[in-house]
Amino acid sequence: MGVSPDILEEALALASLSTNVDGYISICGYGSLLSEKSARSTFPQLTNFRTARLTGFRRLFSIVGSFFFTHQIANLETQEIAGLSVEPCQGETIIVTVFDIHKTQIPAFIQREREYRFLAVVPETLDGKPFTNPAVLCASYTDEEFFKFKCSEGREIYFQQYGECNIHKIWRDDVLPCRVYLRHCVLAAKSLGDEAYSNFLDHTFLADRKTTIQQYLEKMGTSIMEEEPPESLKTRYGG
Repeated sequence: MGVSPDILEEALALASLSTNVDGYISICGYGSLLSEKSARSTFPQLTNFRTARLTGFRRLFSIVGSFFFTHQIANLETQEIAGLSVEPCQGETIIVTVFDIHKTQIPAFIQREREYRFLAVVPETLDGKPFTNPAVLCASYTDEEFFKFKCSEGREIYFQQYGECNIHKIWRDDVLPCRVYLRHCVLAAKSLGDEAYSNFLDHTFLADRKTTIQQYLEKMGTSIMEEEPPESLKTRYGG
């Protein structure tokens, strides 16, 4: 699928807004990108990987990712098919990672994350000092906005990537986390230290926006954390 003119315009806007003097742009990671190893599987040339705090947002499992279907880790029967997003939420704070990629990688980054709304945010260090440059955050969108502004090929062609799975909506409030992906995110958060780990458990929600991941994991027992990724995703989703 090609990059639409709207996506290219967005890439240029982000580049002019957020690149530093060396031509690099900062990206916020809050799910799989909490892991540097996972981030490097997508952005091998990334630099300056660090941990930060972002105020006014919460994480939630609300996007039905086609990646889970193409790699056969989605479970349609149980509706464990969701990946992570973030949305503005007063009073919430999340711990994220921030890393830099060269501006030449921006179109590929936007294509990879094109279902999201791209926001420029200013994270803080864990000591409370605002970053010098803004960072790009992939936030929740809506199907209506996505198909109006970003999807040049239309709904019918877009949803073909989900195969014969009867998926007709991207952003939902009635789905559960993909098990392999959730396990990876939990392990990645844990690798960043106790503060990041606790923050992930207590400030990440199911799509219902009520149930925390801590509560969900307690309800599900040990089965999710025992869910090993397939060999093809050992590095990307290995924690």
